[in-house]
Amino acid sequence: MAKFELAAGVVHEMPTDLRKALLSDKPALERWQALTPLGRNEFLCWVEDAKQLETRKRRIERTREELLEGKRRPCCWVGCIHRTDKPVSPWAQRVLIDKEPKPKAKAKAK
Repeated sequence: MAKFELAAGVVHEMPTDLRKALLSDKPALERWQALTPLGRNEFLCWVEDAKQLETRKRRIERTREELLEGKRRPCCWVGCIHRTDKPVSPWAQRVLIDKEPKPKAKAKAK
């Protein structure tokens, strides 16, 4: 029996936990398969970027919910910084890659 081919992204591979969640929800799976490779990649990067297991679980569930809502990219995500086909934005470079601290607010003069 042939294994079902679940589409992945352009940089990120399909993780087992997300694969399982999508395969258990046919409407979400159909919408996943209809996404562009870049759209799938954004969701994959967002899930993979979670530092804690609980955050990852929430993001997997939210991926399923957002697909069912018709969203084609994760809400409130700056985008995959791992792609090599486009330059990283200056903000993403400073904050996400270089991890520069947020500048302190200047005190207002009285």
